[in-house]
Amino acid sequence: MAWLILITAALLEVIWAVALERSDGLTRLWPSVAALTIANTSLVLLSFALRDLPVGTAYALWTGLGAVGVVTAGIVLLDESVSPVRLACIGLVLLGLMGLRIVE
Repeated sequence: MAWLILITAALLEVIWAVALERSDGLTRLWPSVAALTIANTSLVLLSFALRDLPVGTAYALWTGLGAVGVVTAGIVLLDESVSPVRLACIGLVLLGLMGLRIVE
């Protein structure tokens, strides 16, 4: 169950980061409220997952999956650049996260 909670927390990382971008520097009310609320929820879920998972592995997966998700959302939703090197870097992050999960 801790892994499911951690993955949910990482997915929320993606949502709050996109909402934060949409908030225009926290000057737009509803995207700002969404970003702050979802970020808090993500952090709370991480804390629940840490009851059963090692902090180093859990935190790395939380931030790593969140980062990969945000880069992917930026490419898909926000027309950010995509290149073979950028995709390879995302792949390396995922490879590192899989390694952490394997040696947990």
